[in-house]
This record gives sequence, C-alpha cells and structure tokens, in this order.
Amino acid sequence: MTDHETNGTAQAEATRTAPVYTPPTDIIETTSAVQMVLDMPGANPDSLDVTLDNRVLRISAQSASSAPEGYSLLHAEYRDGTYERSFMVSEPIEMDKIEAVFKDGVLRLTLPKAAPSLAKISVKAA
Repeated sequence: MTDHETNGTAQAEATRTAPVYTPPTDIIETTSAVQMVLDMPGANPDSLDVTLDNRVLRISAQSASSAPEGYSLLHAEYRDGTYERSFMVSEPIEMDKIEAVFKDGVLRLTLPKAAPSLAKISVKAA
C-alpha cells in the first residue's frame, strides 16, 4: 500500500481557504488483512467518507471546533478544516468485508485480503 498523493509526485496546489490536513497514518499488515490507524482529532463522525475505487482508498472528513456548553474558548491550536488522504492499495481486498470504526478521533480501518484468484487457461495444440 502506498500513499497515493505523495507517491513520487508533488501535491496539487490548494484552492480552498480552510486548511486541508493529512492525517498521520500507521499501516499494519497481517497474513489476512491490512489495518490502518488514522489520527483525525476533531473530525465529525457524520462527515467521514471512506471509498475504495479502482484500488484507490480515499478518506476524508470535516473537523469543527467545539467547546463544552458554558465554556468560552481562551486559546485554540486546532483549526476547522478538512482531513484528506488517499492510498493506492496493492493487495486484492474483499470490499464487502471492510470495517471502519471511528472513536476518540482515531479512524481504524480493517481491509481483509482476498484470496488470490488463479485462472487456469487451457492451451490447445494446433
């Protein structure tokens, strides 16, 4: 699996006013699955979007600051913005068994590997 956006090419120039964050990601591979852990603090779970199309895994979410009711914000280092990242998936994946769990600002994806398909092609003698 490779980082699709920075795979040897320069990133596209930003055209948005809100910042776009690249979530730090750990990728763990087992014999049966690829697991990804993405840090996305402040991301709105309802805005999370995860797609896998033509072996490109795209992850995006909106972040919005919030303060508990009755409190006023004195200092903020987090800014509202968008998380975006994409990866090129090199392994065949069982798409209908992909799991995504978002908890405490961390998105955990489990991508089960598909069994390799082997097609035997008969050869006719001519």
